[in-house]
Amino acid sequence: MKKPVFAVTGGTGFVGAVFIAHALTRGLEVRALTRRPQAPREGVVWIEGDLDNTEALAALMTGAEAVIHIAAVVNVPTKADFDAGNVTGTLNVVEAAKAAGVQRFIHVSSLAAREPQLSNYGASKAKAEAIVQASALDWTIVRPPTVYGPMDKDLLDVFKMARTGFVMMPPRGRQSVIHVDDLASLLLAMPQHEESLATIYEADDGHEDGWTHERFAKAIGWSVRGNVRVIHAPRWLLNTAARIDRLLRGNKARMTLDRARYMCHPDWVIDPAKRPPARLWKPKVGTRTGMKDVALAYRQKGWLK
Repeated sequence: MKKPVFAVTGGTGFVGAVFIAHALTRGLEVRALTRRPQAPREGVVWIEGDLDNTEALAALMTGAEAVIHIAAVVNVPTKADFDAGNVTGTLNVVEAAKAAGVQRFIHVSSLAAREPQLSNYGASKAKAEAIVQASALDWTIVRPPTVYGPMDKDLLDVFKMARTGFVMMPPRGRQSVIHVDDLASLLLAMPQHEESLATIYEADDGHEDGWTHERFAKAIGWSVRGNVRVIHAPRWLLNTAARIDRLLRGNKARMTLDRARYMCHPDWVIDPAKRPPARLWKPKVGTRTGMKDVALAYRQKGWLK
């Protein structure tokens, strides 16, 4: 029997790599787009190219039963850069799927799409969602909150701060989080369920009402040393840090004014009404346990003392 084939964008990134690993353990085959040569891997056909390469996208869709569009830009210097990666890139993938007759389309968006006025990133993700919804494909959109896991470095600086006994967080607010393994499991569940068609899901760790920034920081502190002191940075300080980072690192700055605006929003908690139904998917990784696993992985890699 022929194995189902998924066409994956963003397969070399944090979420995409975990998704591919989960897909392979379930006996699926993957065609994955990559901008750089990759080592051969059983069950994976690497397609060299990017989201602007129509020939590569056409090859990516060959024999696919579903498209899992994960690729995105999250930290680039200008609005034009966000639109090129997230809007034009999504349009190109949608058009390639339509041309190849691949009807099922799973799009990984972001909670930022709910507040497009806050950031260029959020605006670009909202535009991408609109393209998917207007595509006439059998689409499902998944809006993850903060995604964490052992291979990701986005929270590494927070873990390092926690080791010193304090953690600096954005102004007071709340957020939802999800472990990357749970997100990968959700994405794998979508193509098999018709009830998810034309639906936007917001998924998290199941922690009701999300995490205050303080409780989330304390969960990280608990994973590395015990109790920590939490300091909430005011908006002006984050904006100043963004300007300094831009002066020091230019277009490679990690803290940008766009990211600062996103971080200062007080409510990044998922809408419970948009949570996937339990019969379709349930999160399995509790965040406190997940943070312990991340801390252990950081130490094993030598990233955290």
